[in-house]
Amino acid sequence: MINQGIVNVSYIIATILFILALGGLSNQETARRGNWYGIIGMTVALIATILSPDVTANFGKLVVALLVGGSIGLILARRVQMTQMPELVAILHSLVGLAAVAVGFANFMGHGGGLTGVELTIHDIETYIGVLIGAVTFSGSVIAFGKLSGKISGNPLILPARHWLNLLILLGCIWYGVEFVEQSAQGSGVVPLIIMTVLALLFGIHMVMAIGGADMPVVVSMLNSYSGWAASATGFMLGNDLLIVTGALVGSSGAILSYIMCRAMNRKFLAVIAGGFGTTTGGGGGGGEDQGEVVPIEAAETAELLSSAKEVMIIPGYGMAVAQAQHTVFEITKALREKGVNVRFGIHPVAGRMPGHMNVLLAEAKVPYDIVFEMDEINDDFPDIDVSVVIGANDIVNPSALTDPDSPIAGMPVLECWKGKTSIVLKRSMATGYAGVQNPLFFLENTRMLFGDAKDSLDEVFKAL
Repeated sequence: MINQGIVNVSYIIATILFILALGGLSNQETARRGNWYGIIGMTVALIATILSPDVTANFGKLVVALLVGGSIGLILARRVQMTQMPELVAILHSLVGLAAVAVGFANFMGHGGGLTGVELTIHDIETYIGVLIGAVTFSGSVIAFGKLSGKISGNPLILPARHWLNLLILLGCIWYGVEFVEQSAQGSGVVPLIIMTVLALLFGIHMVMAIGGADMPVVVSMLNSYSGWAASATGFMLGNDLLIVTGALVGSSGAILSYIMCRAMNRKFLAVIAGGFGTTTGGGGGGGEDQGEVVPIEAAETAELLSSAKEVMIIPGYGMAVAQAQHTVFEITKALREKGVNVRFGIHPVAGRMPGHMNVLLAEAKVPYDIVFEMDEINDDFPDIDVSVVIGANDIVNPSALTDPDSPIAGMPVLECWKGKTSIVLKRSMATGYAGVQNPLFFLENTRMLFGDAKDSLDEVFKAL
């Protein structure tokens, strides 16, 4: 065991490392270093907590739990594919929420450590808020996992008077919060705490179910924020300064990221929290019907167009992740650049199933950072682009977002590749995207459709270059 002074110093060091980690993750070139800062910081925090004076009893059980949990995490990390990362992140968020609920109940059953008066009231409020946020995070993350993995439909579930329903649940949580504090002062309070937990679980389910699939990256970011606030509330419950600070860092950074993504999608931040977007405003939206004839293209023709082009823009989507085609994309990029073709990448903020999904895949394939651009940086360049290659993307290149006010993605800024000379779209079929709407881009005169598995198609293109 170590004394409390060493524990406090270790917590300060861990906090500094966490801040450095966030700073490193803000840039692609420093992301790897940022991850290492985070790993080292968490290691320091865990060791300091395990060896702290507060951890004396049941030390053996704690070590066993750490070994079991660590082993499960190691196995999952080694087995999970990049395409499964979004749902893995979502389910891990659910575990943070579940932990907050469990700690909250356990802490309350401990009778507040002999607190009385105002101190007990404050402690009860901390416990109540921690359980509330944790329950919302848990159930919402489970639903997000289901939507991301395809186990639950990506279509929004629209219940009658759903906003009134959310308001009633919120008012119910406030009411039972007052009851909980009053009953706790008298030595009870379990019943209102349980009722609130059920209401919070229902709210989390309803909130995420009401959000359309195209907006799931924002949901993942939002749930990341919720998990941070749940951890921070747990820190207040336990009197753990490190948990408070770490949770606040995660919560605030997740909230900021959600806000940035909402701005990029022309969404309102408060609507995210209320589950108020991802739905149609009318009867339009294009549905899944065809809107004309498509013009197919073969791999050899694609290679010829790319080789003769001066400016090429590659737009990756979730289809690239599913096909694991990022390495072939890099090989094609390298071959074209050797021929003097200026190749760049256009990344939409919500491409994929979580923030930065495409950036991670391209970094894994060693695509140079200096040719990867965000949507706002390159959207104005499309009129000068000879060939745009859209790899498994639907909603992020859909013109109806700008032209159809009744579309589920209405108002969302998109990559305007149709303004270039030619767009080549790689798809397995004419199935709609995650938002469930057809894409008029596929039927334009300057669009060519290369059907088939993205990796197989790109392998053929690479051979023909």
